[in-house]
Amino acid sequence: MKKAIFGLLLALGTPAVMADECATVVEGNDAMQFNVKEITVPASCKSFTVTLKHVGKLPKNTMGHNWVLSQSADYQALAMAGAQAGLDKDYLPEGDARVLAHTAIIGGGEETAVTLDMASLKKGGDYSFFCSFPGHFAVMHGKLVVQ
Repeated sequence: MKKAIFGLLLALGTPAVMADECATVVEGNDAMQFNVKEITVPASCKSFTVTLKHVGKLPKNTMGHNWVLSQSADYQALAMAGAQAGLDKDYLPEGDARVLAHTAIIGGGEETAVTLDMASLKKGGDYSFFCSFPGHFAVMHGKLVVQ
């Protein structure tokens, strides 16, 4: 239905933005995987919401996931530092400026979201997202592209 309305508006010459263009859903599972490796954000978005869904069954203390955004140059060091912070701090160093955005750690069947202020991200910037649960960042990571 949305696509049909969007197509009609385009045919009429009316500028349109689909409601979900400035939002996405990322799934994490019990096999330590995100379902996406790259997220593209249109530069026209003023904000962008990432909803994280844990589609597995294991609890957050054994297979928790979060979604963290940082500069790509910072993500591995940030993930290593986060491992020391503990579950109660979502495996992120408190007040660390390298964290551009993050969700809480969630367990199987749960979901959470974070909304990014796109004014703080640069078009063409080099951004990575990852899970900061200890050891997960090595396989649970991807790129965020603003275009």
